[in-house]
Amino acid sequence: MTRSMRAIVFILTSLAAVGSTSAASVLAAEMFDAAALSRGLSSIQREDLRRHVLVLADDTYEGREAGSRGGRAAGGYLHNKFQEFKLAPAGARGSYYQTFNNGFRNVLGMIEGSDPAFKNEVILVGAHYDHVGYGTLQNSFGPTGRIHNGADDNASGTATLVELVEAFVAMGAPPRRTILFALWDGEEKGLLGSKHWLSAPTIPVSRIKLAANLDMVGRLRNRLEVLGTRTTYDLRRKVSLANRDVGLKLDFTWELKEDSDHWSFYERGMPILMFHTGLHDQYHRPSDDVEHIEFDGMRQITELLFRTVVEVANEEQVPGFRSYARRESSFDRRRIEQPLSTLPPRLGARMQVEPAGSITISGVEPGSAAARTGLLAGDRLIRLGGAEVTDLPSVRKRIWAAINPLEIEVLRGDATEPTRLSVTLDGAPVRVGLTWRGDDATPGGVILSRVIAGTAASEAGLKVNDRIYAVNGQSFHGQEEFLQLLKTAGDEVELVFERQGMVGTARLMLLREPPEAPLTMLPRAHSRALAGENKGN
Repeated sequence: MTRSMRAIVFILTSLAAVGSTSAASVLAAEMFDAAALSRGLSSIQREDLRRHVLVLADDTYEGREAGSRGGRAAGGYLHNKFQEFKLAPAGARGSYYQTFNNGFRNVLGMIEGSDPAFKNEVILVGAHYDHVGYGTLQNSFGPTGRIHNGADDNASGTATLVELVEAFVAMGAPPRRTILFALWDGEEKGLLGSKHWLSAPTIPVSRIKLAANLDMVGRLRNRLEVLGTRTTYDLRRKVSLANRDVGLKLDFTWELKEDSDHWSFYERGMPILMFHTGLHDQYHRPSDDVEHIEFDGMRQITELLFRTVVEVANEEQVPGFRSYARRESSFDRRRIEQPLSTLPPRLGARMQVEPAGSITISGVEPGSAAARTGLLAGDRLIRLGGAEVTDLPSVRKRIWAAINPLEIEVLRGDATEPTRLSVTLDGAPVRVGLTWRGDDATPGGVILSRVIAGTAASEAGLKVNDRIYAVNGQSFHGQEEFLQLLKTAGDEVELVFERQGMVGTARLMLLREPPEAPLTMLPRAHSRALAGENKGN
């Protein structure tokens, strides 16, 4: 037993000894879950993925056309893997297979959930394992008559699913919900395998809470396409937080097409999720071979999906289908992500830092608050609102946050005594520097529509269209809760934000004075409920 394990045992024993049985059990469960997650992640290996793709994309399988000799051999390989991992058979008549169309075969296995209250609910993870065989004029970009090994399409997705199975088995402790692993046949002939399963399901379709799909995940370049996050609620946030320790750049695509097995479930009104690394020059050609596969990227994608499925399978409630997803378009996306115009300056004076460290007015905008007050180019700032001027960022923050009138002291020309001016700044005080919109698909987040230059938000590195998911470690539901968290956050605010699927932390250092600048509620940006309201702080 390691020193750390002995310490854990001591803590649990001590808690139980003083009657904190519930606290001890919660702590034990958290540590157990973390250990199980770690075991699963450790099992995801680049070389395992490579080995599976090498087998499935070998000429021996003759392009894995559904119903062909090679297709059946590929199904046999996958059947044996499910058997090796001791999955519960989830096909027809107590087997791993579900046959259809005179020789096509889906391969299905299951890990039953650990929680009696949730194990009836199922997270399905699927991938099609068939390809186009020797190719025809209808399904190949040529040349036809040669083996189309389909290393990316879709040996990559199939290998990822097999490695995902191994990760769940390696955990040693199933998640609360049941996981159904499905390898579909006949996808290339019209999504036949997934459609057949839905017409003749081997478990009740009503048990499916989320259907994830892997199709062509072997060519990770600069980003991973993630589809379907708007078919339910907060799925983008969950995928992004799962990505925190993976670090992939994600493209959350809104558009859904009838181009892979996710569509079969989406069409039936089920939440879906799909990972895809994009099309390429070898797509549906004999040249889609193993040498082009990016196995390190596949390992990262497997880890991301594993973390995501574990999270969804263990949460208290899995949201249902978001029907509005059927009516959303690229126009809706442009509208909800459209930046707001910049705000006019409050003072209207350009400033620069001199070599000696003093801050000097270098120019004054005509008609601005600075011009109306009589500030002149060459004035050296000494104090703002009674506080000594120390650096340019704090000067800008103080000007944005100030409540009128703002007292300014400057040294002018050769004078040794400061000139005192009372400035009535333009616009309302802004302490944080954020304006945001809500998003119906992500009630656990807000979208930044404006980040004001010179404020604490800008200084912390936040940008327009960043998503905010937590304030000082506390999650929220809806814009009002977010607003209240900001109001009570204090002088240091830590925001968990997401940008293109990558999660970071922004630390905002707010001014102590004024203690609280008024918060402003901006007009509604769009009339549709999709965007919600804009708010400023």
